[in-house]
Amino acid sequence: MDRLTTLIDRFRMRVVLAARGAGNLCVMQPEAGRQILVFTPEGWVEDTGAEGVGLALRVDWDGAHNPLVAALPQRVEVDLAEAPALASVLALLRQEREAHRCGAQSVVSSLGQVLMVRLLRHLIEAGTAAPGLLAGLADPRLARAIVAMHDAPGRSWTTSDLAQEAGLSLSRFSELFSAQMNETPMGYLRRWRLTLARQDLIRGDRVEAVARRYAYDSPEGFARAFRKFYGVAPVSLRQSTAA
Repeated sequence: MDRLTTLIDRFRMRVVLAARGAGNLCVMQPEAGRQILVFTPEGWVEDTGAEGVGLALRVDWDGAHNPLVAALPQRVEVDLAEAPALASVLALLRQEREAHRCGAQSVVSSLGQVLMVRLLRHLIEAGTAAPGLLAGLADPRLARAIVAMHDAPGRSWTTSDLAQEAGLSLSRFSELFSAQMNETPMGYLRRWRLTLARQDLIRGDRVEAVARRYAYDSPEGFARAFRKFYGVAPVSLRQSTAA
């Protein structure tokens, strides 16, 4: 079961080398012989001077509209001595930064994306995330239900269907999902559908088609749900992005 690919594919990631104090994914050196990877989804990693920045990248991954980014704490820190899979990618990034060869930005962007995926893997596998999407994906039972929603958002899911995907009783699934995800299964499904609907509207898809795609009974019902969630009518969003 692949817990990340659908999420990664739906949100465009851009990674570039950044100047000191302008990156949000950085290698810090708090003391000799020790390095930590720091990621701040919103804002940047401050360069205090005392710690020193070994490498600085700027990652743009759709911000709060990306549920993976929204699920992260304000500051993520990983000791690289405990994460060799991250350290190996960072070594390649340093080589590209120092070589100044043609095509370097393309290589940096690709390696930066690999680094982010490995960082997410590390956080999920550590199993220490606060309640939210990463905590849900860390539980193999809940992950089966969450991935099912990600892969088939237009299916008319019920909580019973999702409990079957997880291999749990309805009551146990509902209890565990709410505890780990901090929302109900139907609440998460609704939010995921509206996130995808927003992308489709920005791309120029018609409101009626988007409503059908995500299992809404009518365009009017979809419009009410969308306005309640985003504070703007779907037709207005579509028109503003098409202008």
